[in-house]
Amino acid sequence: MTSRRGFLAAGLAILVGAAAPSEPSSYRMENYRAPTPDTLQGATVLNTDEAHALWLNRQAAFIDVLPRVPRPAGLPPGTIFRLKPRSDIPGSIWLPDTGYGALAPVMEGYFERGLDQATAGNHDRMVVFYCQKDCWMSWNAAKRAMTLGYHHVGWYPEGTDGWTAHGLATEPREPVPRPD
Repeated sequence: MTSRRGFLAAGLAILVGAAAPSEPSSYRMENYRAPTPDTLQGATVLNTDEAHALWLNRQAAFIDVLPRVPRPAGLPPGTIFRLKPRSDIPGSIWLPDTGYGALAPVMEGYFERGLDQATAGNHDRMVVFYCQKDCWMSWNAAKRAMTLGYHHVGWYPEGTDGWTAHGLATEPREPVPRPD
């Protein structure tokens, strides 16, 4: 009986330890690949079924903010370097590196122009931000969009991991060209 109690206590400790972190008051500034909160004040948090319904009905613009590793500086001429391909929710736009906690002014402008492109300048259009599961980049980007005056912001924390786990199709995506 004692070993059973110990096993149950250990299992409960694991479950309690796995609780989602609380929502910070500002942007996440480090450790971007970590468990995310269950909430984002002012935004609609979407599960896969809800995100898919919005996508099917074309009720939202979908924005991927997964970072893209650039070509390393100083590679010798002739060195073969291949960028990692990205598969996205069909019809999305990819604005890489716009989910960091702090953005350089040039990246803030890139983010704003990307949102304007995705919504045709309509701040009332629903915008859904995603990345991958346990990625704070999409949480930060959704929060940033609200500060820019977007009124209907969705956050899809399961991202492409949740999308593909549900057997939903993706398509190859290239990022919106960056200003740098």
